[in-house]
Amino acid sequence: MKPEIILKHEFVEFIPDELEQGIIYVSIRFATASHLCLCSCGNKVVTPIRPTDWTLIFDGKTISLDRSIGNWSFPCQSHYWIRRNRVKWAPKWSQKQIERGRASDLYAKQSFFTGQDDGGDVKVGADVLATKFEKSRPSFWRKLKWW
Repeated sequence: MKPEIILKHEFVEFIPDELEQGIIYVSIRFATASHLCLCSCGNKVVTPIRPTDWTLIFDGKTISLDRSIGNWSFPCQSHYWIRRNRVKWAPKWSQKQIERGRASDLYAKQSFFTGQDDGGDVKVGADVLATKFEKSRPSFWRKLKWW
């Protein structure tokens, strides 16, 4: 069992170039939270705060990020939740689970930005979904209008 980690949080305008282990930096202006990977590998983790990415919850004392953080691109492939400044370790995912998670994320982004949602589960591979997403990408002007 991994040791419990209690994080500190700092609200900043700009994310610092050098991050300190055990601190999660939150930039409201840029809708981003960043921290060093909690497995201590030293990789910088960036979590965009957006409807299709992470949700930041601040209760006046602590922060939580909604949805787990899966560092699938890092060699450590650490997986955890940040709840009330505490790290809750999650099970490691298989390659198949990672691919399904990425496909699901892509589908959610496509549904959000195109306004299309058939309410079904993702049943296609990430490569097919990526191609479908590229073809249905909204124009620059439409994205600007949504923003």
